[in-house]
Amino acid sequence: MSAPTGKLVSQIEIKSSGDVFHEIFRYRPHHISTMSPTNIQGVDLHDGDWGSVGSVIFWNYTHDGKEKVAKEIIEAIDEAKKSITFKVIEGDLMELYKTFIVTVHVDTHGESNLVTWTFKYEKLNENIPDPNTLMDFCLNVTKDIETHHLK
Repeated sequence: MSAPTGKLVSQIEIKSSGDVFHEIFRYRPHHISTMSPTNIQGVDLHDGDWGSVGSVIFWNYTHDGKEKVAKEIIEAIDEAKKSITFKVIEGDLMELYKTFIVTVHVDTHGESNLVTWTFKYEKLNENIPDPNTLMDFCLNVTKDIETHHLK
């Protein structure tokens, strides 16, 4: 019997530049801790180069009031679509999920920029809740980055 798989997608409109937003997640995720310090405490490069497929990034973050960690590998970057796909390979999420993949994608249309977060995951068992609070967390980080850039 296979574990339940799921997909969660959420979109949020931002007023700041979509190009800048994509560039932050691709090349400067280590700056997010200064833009969203209550959510992200630190981001370190463990292997490879910032903004390169195959690079490994280590996140220290606070989710649901608990300090957590995640090690992610950059699986794909699509510069034309402004999307980055991260695969979680170690950390707290691996206690709940067999696989967890996060894609952050920015649609830029003039003044309006839409950030889309997509989670694809396989739960270790069906009693594990869907990662809705983690999606809220990502949307809050998005708002913090936007606020930081509108100053």
